[in-house]
Amino acid sequence: MTSSHRDVSADLDDPAIDPFDVARQAAAVIAERTGAPRHDVALVLGSGWGHAADLIGETLATVDNADVPGFSAAAVEGHSGTMRSVAIGDTGRRALVFGTRTHFYEGRGVRAVVHGVRTAAAAGCSTIVLTNGCGGLNPAWAPGTPVLIRDHINLTAHSPVEGANFVDLTDLYTPRLRDLAREVDHELDEGVYVQFRGPHYETPAEVQMAKVIGGDLVGMSTTLEAIAARQCGLDVLGISLVTNLAAGISDQPLSHAEVLEAGRSAAWRCGRLLAEVVGRL
Repeated sequence: MTSSHRDVSADLDDPAIDPFDVARQAAAVIAERTGAPRHDVALVLGSGWGHAADLIGETLATVDNADVPGFSAAAVEGHSGTMRSVAIGDTGRRALVFGTRTHFYEGRGVRAVVHGVRTAAAAGCSTIVLTNGCGGLNPAWAPGTPVLIRDHINLTAHSPVEGANFVDLTDLYTPRLRDLAREVDHELDEGVYVQFRGPHYETPAEVQMAKVIGGDLVGMSTTLEAIAARQCGLDVLGISLVTNLAAGISDQPLSHAEVLEAGRSAAWRCGRLLAEVVGRL
């Protein structure tokens, strides 16, 4: 690493370390490695979304996560341990594409989970697109169906917001961006995403609980990142890819292989959706 910035990422959970300082350090390294002083839009690619960014535009630079303060290698099969700087068509704008995320179940703490979001904000992004693979509670959503997130229920019992900072989450998932996504794909439905801690899948009883409290989608990511994005002032678009029917909705057993296969089968639709939405922002 040729950056002269002090690396303060040894332990994001250390209360003596300012996580926003680490994000600024990371953004400086990204700017140096990509040759772009700023990026405009960030995308976090969840399970099943790995190839979607290829349709956004030309990848101008690729950076290994391990070379950037606060980041680590991918811990989940189907995720990429790199971040890419992608040209958004011929607009002159750049997208910062994260090929993986830190999941809460990895045990690295909430600061690590939302570090990518804070880095995106420090890199100049005003919008972030959060994607994931999830279980669907609506039998009409076959595996491979993308669904807009209109709201969420956070069952992790944690928040990335520290101290007496009272962040309004009323319109957390920006309505204007959801409308834009529906202009691109008129068949898009929307629902409420429920985050469990994981890494085990939900039991049928837990899925029914999620349904009773208003959930339509269940998964193990996204809500903490979305809260951090709102704290940073970012507009948020959340899109889930239904990779399987949730436990008890279908009589089939759940597997990560099914998640990856659903992503492969839906790659073109998801890629086109992301490319056109990002191009219109």
